[in-house]
Amino acid sequence: MFLRNLMSIDTEELVRAQPMDAVVLIGGCDKTVPAQLMGAASAGVAAIQLVTGPMLTGNHRGERVGACTDCRRFWTRYRADEIDDQEIAEVNSALVPGAGTCGVMGTASTMALVTEALGMMLPGGATAPAVSADRRRVAEETGRVAVDLAAAKRTPRDIMTAAAFENALTVLLAVGGSTNAIVHLTAMAGRLGIALDLDAFDRISRNVPVLVDLKPSGQHYMADLHDAGGSRASCASCATCCTSIA
Repeated sequence: MFLRNLMSIDTEELVRAQPMDAVVLIGGCDKTVPAQLMGAASAGVAAIQLVTGPMLTGNHRGERVGACTDCRRFWTRYRADEIDDQEIAEVNSALVPGAGTCGVMGTASTMALVTEALGMMLPGGATAPAVSADRRRVAEETGRVAVDLAAAKRTPRDIMTAAAFENALTVLLAVGGSTNAIVHLTAMAGRLGIALDLDAFDRISRNVPVLVDLKPSGQHYMADLHDAGGSRASCASCATCCTSIA
């Protein structure tokens, strides 16, 4: 995680060095989001996260495909001589049809969802596809809220509380997220002097079912989760968490 930690230092120094009242943290893949949140937590300036959003799916011979789960599946088939050079080339052309992070429940999607649960992102901001009009609307609203946070002098420390981290753990379980999120959440909480309670995580896991059927453990993609209402709709039956930056 040294690269994540290095990026968090970069973020903190950039925020501290500029005469800004609030910052919009624009991240995407895997380590960038926790790094930015860690840096913002240490800098103590009003901040809000904006992720670039997941990519849409492609099509390979009538089958929906998307990075990263499907690329590993087809590469395994290629190495087993089940598909030939021509087909693997076709798959490679279909896996990434446009901009965005991986469209499955990998670490990028997971960290976007738990950041929303932490209250550091607009409700619904985690799932809008990168190239969608919804993503543009989220971006514009994020800028407006950044101004409100500056006026209220609300810093990440005011938002990322111990209760917020428990909320994030709840959502992590409900969406069947990446195990990397535990490592990142622990580091983020540590920046704020909060000890992440893994016993609480175990306790929550006994009551929170997996509600989201996304690859790699399920069948669908982040665009489907967005169309279904995002994390707010998916986690509604838990009646445990509150995803609000207000």
